[in-house]
Amino acid sequence: MRKITFPIGEKDLTELKAGDRVLASGYLYTARDAAHKRMYELIQDGKPLPIDIDGQTIYYVGAAPAKPGYAVGPCGPTSSYRMDKYAPSLLDLGLKVMVGKGMRSEAVIDSMIKNKAVYLAAIGGAAALIAKSITKAELICYEDLGTEAIYRYEVTDMPLIVAIDSNGGNVYVR
Repeated sequence: MRKITFPIGEKDLTELKAGDRVLASGYLYTARDAAHKRMYELIQDGKPLPIDIDGQTIYYVGAAPAKPGYAVGPCGPTSSYRMDKYAPSLLDLGLKVMVGKGMRSEAVIDSMIKNKAVYLAAIGGAAALIAKSITKAELICYEDLGTEAIYRYEVTDMPLIVAIDSNGGNVYVR
C-alpha cells in the first residue's frame, strides 16, 4: 500500500503503476457532469475556470448530505465515462489525477499519456467507507448545482487503486 499526497508531484505520479493500491491524503476537488459541462464551456469560450486545475485532482462524486460528526455523507464514485467528453480539455490545462469508477475512453487515455496524468478508481458501493476519509468539505462554486457543485475536500488515507497510469497501463485491459 502506497501513501500519496494531493496535489501529487510529478515524480510520485509517474511512479504509480496500474494495480497499485494507495491511501491518498491532502485535498482534491469534486465535479460531476454538470460542473464539467460548465467548465468545458468556459474553456471553449476562452474564459478562466473557477479553480486553478493545474496539478490538481478531481473526484467524480456528488455526496449525500452529511450526518452529524461527518464532513460529508456517503460519497461513492460516479461512473467516469460520463466525463470523457470533457476530460481531455482539463488534462491539457494541467489536471493530473481523476478519481472515479469504470473504464475510460481511448481519447481520455491518450490524453493522460500525453499529459502524464493518472486515473484512480474508488470502490463503488463503499460510499460510507470513503466518507470516513473526508475530513473537511468546502463549497467552491456552482452552488446552484446542489450535490454536483464543486467542493474542495480534505482527505486522509482515502483508499484508491491506480486504474490507469501515466504510461497507459490499465487494470481494465488484460
